[in-house]
Amino acid sequence: MGGCPQQTQSPPPGCGGCPMSNTDESSLNNMPPPNQQPSPGQPFVLPTKREISTIPKAHENGYWEYPSPQMFWNAMIKRGWRWKEEDLSQKDMENIIKIHNLNNERAWQEILKWERVLHPECAEPKLKSFKGDHEKLSPRARFYKLLGYPAPFDRHDWIVDRCGIKEVRYVIDYYDNGSGKLKSRNLTHLDVRPALQDAQSLWDRTVVAYHSFKQNYLGITPKFVKDSTKST
Repeated sequence: MGGCPQQTQSPPPGCGGCPMSNTDESSLNNMPPPNQQPSPGQPFVLPTKREISTIPKAHENGYWEYPSPQMFWNAMIKRGWRWKEEDLSQKDMENIIKIHNLNNERAWQEILKWERVLHPECAEPKLKSFKGDHEKLSPRARFYKLLGYPAPFDRHDWIVDRCGIKEVRYVIDYYDNGSGKLKSRNLTHLDVRPALQDAQSLWDRTVVAYHSFKQNYLGITPKFVKDSTKST
């Protein structure tokens, strides 16, 4: 559910990624309307097809959609990425999109671990909104940086709807596990946890930290972890 980041370099902006809706979701994800047009000077044609995620939407039926390779390219250009400094092909970009999507699927699965173990009263939590801000370090990321670890290359805040009972904000820090190159297939290290927004989130993180210590250092696996493993 979280852990210490690896001592590696950070990749170019845009690799953390986030799901997108099939409509203009600017109020939900702080992103502009989808851009499917090639950017000026783009060296090759990119697909505009989008894949559907496994992440359910809270504001309507269905699931969030990922950006197409073309949309991803345009978003990276807007964030200041200089593609001429990377020896990339069309196939490379498609592989990058696969890694981007996989990172988000992994992030959602980490969130579900927290929800299913600590809040089983909600059978199907859903993602309401999300926002990325790679320049804003979380308190934990700042602490790790003081210890000599690299800063995450991206940070997201996902708002999860807990079956209408409560909305919970999760913080996701993205750390690079690879060489810092866009072509790297090494998976990103994700540090996923509920934000410290109230007493309940503090208690949840305390419980997980306690049992993680017992499992990692004493070899004692919590009963609820065994049970949740059987049910998934």
